[in-house]
Amino acid sequence: AAMDHARETGTPEPVAFQAARRAAREIVPGFSALLYFGVATKAARWLSRALYDVRVGRVDATLAQIDREATVVFVMNHRSNMDYVLVTWLVANRSALSYAVGEWARVWPLSAMIRAMGAFFVRRSSRDALYRRVLARYVQTITAEGVTQAIFPEGGLSLNGRVGAAKVGLITYILQDFGPGHRDVVFVPVGIAYDRVLEDRVLIEAAARGDRRFSAGWLGVLSFLARMARRKWQGRYTGFGTAAVSFGAPLSLRGWLEGHAPDPEMLSAALMARVQEVVPALSVPLVAAAIRTGARDVAAVTASVSAMVGLLHARGVPVELPDGGEEVAVRQGLNTLIARGIVSDEGGFHIVPDKAALGAFQAASVEQHLTP
Repeated sequence: AAMDHARETGTPEPVAFQAARRAAREIVPGFSALLYFGVATKAARWLSRALYDVRVGRVDATLAQIDREATVVFVMNHRSNMDYVLVTWLVANRSALSYAVGEWARVWPLSAMIRAMGAFFVRRSSRDALYRRVLARYVQTITAEGVTQAIFPEGGLSLNGRVGAAKVGLITYILQDFGPGHRDVVFVPVGIAYDRVLEDRVLIEAAARGDRRFSAGWLGVLSFLARMARRKWQGRYTGFGTAAVSFGAPLSLRGWLEGHAPDPEMLSAALMARVQEVVPALSVPLVAAAIRTGARDVAAVTASVSAMVGLLHARGVPVELPDGGEEVAVRQGLNTLIARGIVSDEGGFHIVPDKAALGAFQAASVEQHLTP
């Protein structure tokens, strides 16, 4: 690849080889089992439980039948940077996960820690052909060797709260190298949902601008942590509701190719459809969706939530409600939305006009299931 690049661009071969080495050093992790299992997974469990009531929703029964020699690739929707933390903890008793991580994490000392946890860096926007060849070879190598991976095919955090279309780069690389002698690759769809996405306001601002320049820096993060610590000290901290993860029916690449063309677009679309099917429905999104349909009092909101829950169950969507069922879910959802200023109860429940985008974001994870 370096020699081809040198011929095509007129670059001296030593320079091209040095560029390839530099790309490889940037991509390849330096996994530390001590850091991953001794520190990271314990920290992930503590942080997840400190922020959320964590629930594991549906776990498809066929997951137990996956060939132990197969390479498992978890395919997930991307709602929050907490996704990494949640899933790392939830599968820690089975395997270490190698994440594909974007440019946002290439900041010292965060980059060193993430690399030690087995993640590999991806320049998602790079058009450098040589870099893409090095990245493809790395992905193909770890897939052939059976490394368990976790990928976010959307390529970034969802700006509208819904499961988006996939970018097919990593899946294309896996398909290109797959052949008769290759160990099977099994894709496991993972759906993630939150009562509150920590970065929701930042994501909505980015969507309004039409870009992905997220304005929250380290000062914003530290300020947020300080506010949470103060609330904890004052006894006013109640967490951010529920975070739920569901694991859907696995898709064998070998089985898929027996009935389909090796088309990465088609495979990616099928995987994202499976991911969307297992995104759990939670209390706050259900209540936000009910109010957006016109429910104005507690009875109407409860009736709307009950109707949605029945439809979601009929469509096979996992629903994760608090103990006490729909009435408790409605009460908690209303309290959260009113406390955040998204919903007003003056003259009947309604979305506050200047919080319409935030209300739509909150409801999106449920509304995507209700589309015919």
